[in-house]
Amino acid sequence: MSERLTAASRSRLQTRTRPREVAAQIVVGVPFLLAAGLLAAFGLDERVDATDVAIFVVAAAVMGRLEFEIGAGFTVPTQLIFVPMLFLLPPAIVPLVVVVALLLDRIPDLVTRRSDPARLLWVPGEAWFAVGPALVFVLADVGPPAVAHWPVYVLALAAQFAGDLCSAMVRERIAHDIAPRRQLAILREVWLVDALLSPIGLLAALASTIDPHAFLLVLPLAALLARFAHQRRESIDQAIELSAAYRGTALLLGDMLETDDEYTGRHSKGVVVLATAIADELDIGEDERRLVEFGALLHDIGKIATPKELVNKPGPLTDAEHVVMREHPVAGQEMLDRVGGTLQDVGLIVRFSHERFDGGGYPEGLAGAAIPLAARIVAVADTYSAMTTRRPYRDALSHDQAIAELQAHRGTQFDPMVVAAALSVMKRESRSTRQAIASVS
Repeated sequence: MSERLTAASRSRLQTRTRPREVAAQIVVGVPFLLAAGLLAAFGLDERVDATDVAIFVVAAAVMGRLEFEIGAGFTVPTQLIFVPMLFLLPPAIVPLVVVVALLLDRIPDLVTRRSDPARLLWVPGEAWFAVGPALVFVLADVGPPAVAHWPVYVLALAAQFAGDLCSAMVRERIAHDIAPRRQLAILREVWLVDALLSPIGLLAALASTIDPHAFLLVLPLAALLARFAHQRRESIDQAIELSAAYRGTALLLGDMLETDDEYTGRHSKGVVVLATAIADELDIGEDERRLVEFGALLHDIGKIATPKELVNKPGPLTDAEHVVMREHPVAGQEMLDRVGGTLQDVGLIVRFSHERFDGGGYPEGLAGAAIPLAARIVAVADTYSAMTTRRPYRDALSHDQAIAELQAHRGTQFDPMVVAAALSVMKRESRSTRQAIASVS
């Protein structure tokens, strides 16, 4: 679980809707309303029972309150009601029924001010998942539920996923600039839940051939899922609090490092900016990214135990002084090991941040993939920051000179993949952004 993404997702629900988000909902929501309206106008060929519609709206709204947090968002077990809805209501009106249920689902959040009222604009766009299955049911003229018709049901489920994917990618790209690949990774977890609940929804539809309202028997299962969701949320809350505590400790150690030696502290903050940008370019996992962030911030923490006359010596070090200086990665790891938890994992990144890709680094002479990826990223960011920073014994290199050095040592000192990512970041970022990175360091 990514605590950073989950915390961001929670705060996003409570913040005021931005113009980009409004634009995204208009782009996605208006076509949905047109599609749902046309489907209802041309596909409805049977009488609509208002009581059945009302029951499904309330049941779907109740299911929508049972949120399971996953990564950057959440999923809900509405599939338990959505599948019977396709069989027991005229499928042509199902997308409109889903919209009404989603609106009803939002009312408690509006009353308690848990959500910005403008987020009602999100509802039509979030209902796109219902259009594909409803269209399949209309075109295939699906009758009463039967296991023998499973190919049609699988096609309807695929249409549901396709509608969900297209609408979410467009919406999140416009609103939050989330890359399609990352959005697909998030939706995979949602689809897994839907795929596992769909057979239970089909069983509820089959039971409803005996009694019209037998699908309501899934509600006790919903109550059980609500209990599990509550327990999961509590564990996520604890994980977020623990993550915040580790982050606070890391930042405190970073401040201590800057107090101990101003240059080293400012340099480390510059390394964080570039290292996390490289990590995002490589699209690594959130746990690995956190190691990069903390490892970059604390990669020189061991210098607190290094004699200051060596750290700030205005000239080249002797061989004996190099031996002493090279002890700081191990000293840094030992310090972080005493903190434990996440920072113990960061300690490994600190220890290996001075290894070379060809095996010629220290303290252990690791090579290639034996060096943790986070440490390889920190090594590139650290070197760029050091080269572009003025020191008492040498002038700073220009950006172009530093880039040339990184290219010259790719495959020897540095991981070629990480260098390529760093070059992409530098090429994309503006000159003012690069100057900002240098000014931090």
